[in-house]
Amino acid sequence: MNFQQLRSVRETVRRGFNLTEVAQVLHTSQPGVSRQIRELESELGVEIFVRAGKRLTGLTAPGATILPIVERLLQEADNLKRAGDDYAAQGKGTLVIAATHSQARYALPTAVRDFRAAHPNVQLRLHQGSPKQVAELLLEGEADLGVATALIAHYPELVALPCYRWTHSVIVPAGHELAQDAERGVPLTLERLAEFPLITYEPGYTGRSQIDEAFTQRGLVLDLVLSAMDADVIKTYVELGMGVGIIAAMAWDEERDPGLRAIDARHLFATNMTHVGLRRGAYLRDYVYDFIRTFAAPLDRALVDRALAAPAGAVVEP
Repeated sequence: MNFQQLRSVRETVRRGFNLTEVAQVLHTSQPGVSRQIRELESELGVEIFVRAGKRLTGLTAPGATILPIVERLLQEADNLKRAGDDYAAQGKGTLVIAATHSQARYALPTAVRDFRAAHPNVQLRLHQGSPKQVAELLLEGEADLGVATALIAHYPELVALPCYRWTHSVIVPAGHELAQDAERGVPLTLERLAEFPLITYEPGYTGRSQIDEAFTQRGLVLDLVLSAMDADVIKTYVELGMGVGIIAAMAWDEERDPGLRAIDARHLFATNMTHVGLRRGAYLRDYVYDFIRTFAAPLDRALVDRALAAPAGAVVEP
């Protein structure tokens, strides 16, 4: 049994049983991948994959049992390497952060700046994507930590550490009738908001589910003229007069958005929670703990370790 055999099994599942893609990822040939799998199956005495001719189509019952063990073995091997690198590098290395656009654009910059000042020998790599992509990067070991509002807490293989709560704002051009209402002290209601064409996030991004749920509960139709992945795009089209925007409150800045007005909408939509996500069982280098603490001060090393050691579903309070 060797690690190449284990990697062949893991990547076969990850790549949807497409051995051509597996071979590309592992920098080998398709026959080489097939041989590695066959040798492991022979050693274990069971078939791991269901076959249709020469094609692999799924996991057998033994394969479904074996796969989590393969994942743990490879993760521990990676942890062993990381631990050695941590002591050998003496504060040098790479920190890979996966985050949604809103978090990368509005929540992370200060923490990145402060961390970089404290750890000049650590190279930072920032991957942006949807909450699902953030979770997948963590699950595949491609990111050290993830920052997102949605989905991270739904994966039992991940630890989701709550960082901060945030709300939505409604944005309109200066002089818009909703801005005039706000200046007169007229409270904004969902019914009033529903009178206008709306521009907000795509489903799955930045609290969109909270927006949809609020309209549904009141029996109102969301007149959506445009959806986008990030607030900067939404603000651009609001400025063009295409509709009223709904964005994360942190995405509006009075100095940077002089042509827009923001109306507090926390009473209209449910509060959102941003999480730092970590892969359960992963080895964290010292500077990963430092970044987490820089981003969210209550998340000290002791709390992070307790969360990593806790069973899936357990709540770890600061």
